[in-house]
Order: sequence, then structure tokens, then C-alpha cells
Amino acid sequence: MKDCIFCKIINGEIPSFKVYEDNRVFAFMDINPISPGHTLIIPKNHAANLMEISNEDLAAVHKASKKVMAGIVATLQPSGVACLQLNGAGANQVVFHYHLHLIPRIPGEPDLPVSGWEIKPGDMGEIKATAEKISGALNNG
Repeated sequence: MKDCIFCKIINGEIPSFKVYEDNRVFAFMDINPISPGHTLIIPKNHAANLMEISNEDLAAVHKASKKVMAGIVATLQPSGVACLQLNGAGANQVVFHYHLHLIPRIPGEPDLPVSGWEIKPGDMGEIKATAEKISGALNNG
């Protein structure tokens, strides 16, 4: 897609700090990192989000993420690595090209807000009804 910043990075029109590349995937450093080593993994084929990405490209992104994460762990020795993937403006997706964030967690840094929510019991009736609606949509689609 000609106006997509990530497509421009893949095509070499915009510089990046490449970490890994194969025939389906490109991984590079986030220039607005949450922590040192924050890496983005993207498919070379444009897809806006999880609903649009092909199964083959999705598998390739996640296989590459395992390889890149091993490099992050070996070099930075984080206490953990968060994998974050957002879909749609309502989830704060900013660049509409599927991407997976690998975010090393450095000891002493604050928790990621998305990984530190308050645990509180839900309404079991509502949870059941929602599960049945989602399940029904899957069975019919």
C-alpha cells in the first residue's frame, strides 16, 4: 500500500534499524520504544489487522517473533518480554499494518498498563451470554 509507513520501511523508502528479515517478515526497532530492545515484527504483505492478515503471514510473524525474542533475551536479559498486538483505532492501533510488538521488560520499570489490570470477579451470567453469542457467530460463519 503506497501510503503505509510500514510498507515504505519494507521497500527501503524510509530507513529503519532492521533486526531480522525473511521472505514473509520484516522485524525492526521501534523508534518510539517503551523499553530498550522494543522491536516490531510485520508481514511484508500489507494487511491492516488480525482480521485481514493471511494465515500464512500470521504464522510467519509469530515464528519470526520466537526467533527475535530469543535474540532479545540473549542480548538484553530482560525479566520478561511482552507481546502486544492492537487491532483498530479503539484499541489504540496507530499504524494500520499488522504488527506485533516485542517489548522487553527491564527490572525496576513500571508495569505496562495493559498487563497490570485490577482482578475483579465478573458477572457469570453476562460472561456466559457473551460466550454463547461469540460461539454462535463462529458456528454460523
